[in-house]
Amino acid sequence: MTQRVAITPGEPAGIGPDLLIQYAQKGSINELVCFADPDLLQRRALCLNLPLRIRDPGDVPRPLQPGELACAPVRLRVTEKPGILNPENAQYVLDCLDSAIIACLARTYSALVTGPVQKSVINSAGISFTGHTEYLAKKTSTQRVVMMLASRELRVALATTHMPLRDVADAITGDLLNDTLEILYRELQQRFEIREPRILICGLNPHAGEAGHLGREEIDVISPVIEKMRNLGRDLIGPLPADTLFTDKYLQHADAVLAMYHDQGLPVLKFQGFGRAANITLGLPIVRTSVDHGTALNLAGTGASSVGSLAVAIDVAVQMSQRPMQDHVI
Repeated sequence: MTQRVAITPGEPAGIGPDLLIQYAQKGSINELVCFADPDLLQRRALCLNLPLRIRDPGDVPRPLQPGELACAPVRLRVTEKPGILNPENAQYVLDCLDSAIIACLARTYSALVTGPVQKSVINSAGISFTGHTEYLAKKTSTQRVVMMLASRELRVALATTHMPLRDVADAITGDLLNDTLEILYRELQQRFEIREPRILICGLNPHAGEAGHLGREEIDVISPVIEKMRNLGRDLIGPLPADTLFTDKYLQHADAVLAMYHDQGLPVLKFQGFGRAANITLGLPIVRTSVDHGTALNLAGTGASSVGSLAVAIDVAVQMSQRPMQDHVI
């Protein structure tokens, strides 16, 4: 069944437009609708020396022919230059996102796939923006969402996302962990069809606190939540030291890992599967996936970018959208 998928290419000076044009060369059984400036897409296709035909979305989703993209037009503020950031286009990036989110909430699109954005240039334009994950939560009025990166071999979810390391310990509360684990467990069951997920949970401190000698977060916060949820029948293992959790001994019997902060879990996943993973936002009322990399400004317009992560993000989005959720929001 052909599905209609919304795609935002992200930063216009980065590789997001390139990836979408390169991906489109093989065609698609699904209708990929790009929320972007069609003139930008044509200019970038010319840079890449690739054919591109842009059409309007139809009344019903239709497959794409090779070299074809559907487009929901959103106009740039100023003409982009590949590889050169311009704060004047920061609002355009968010306009694309806003239009795509509205379309997905209206159920006219099955899923949203986002390209890489440059947070620094959005902030330089005077707009507060910490990342797609937080932005999507706000725009969909979702109290709690969970960021998870997934490759073929590994899934890593995060208790906290884009915040300074000095703030992480205070942010990890019993309520946060309880909600995060509930969302992760539920979506592994429903979106990924894992009947009884086994989740490994990292400690926050080195050696998972060394029985309180290196910190008490494991004793006072993390372990009580794990014990409570085990009593509800959840298969949870932890808290485990992060430096030993990411070994075959543990991972071969696990469906996902919950890391306490961004750079605790994601370096391992990206070392293991960079360019072959998708960033997934769990807990939203819509399906949203993204690439696992940044804007790669130095590669924009060169044709040297790999479409691997975009292909995974699209595939995962389509698969997830075929498995409806019973309940979305905590």
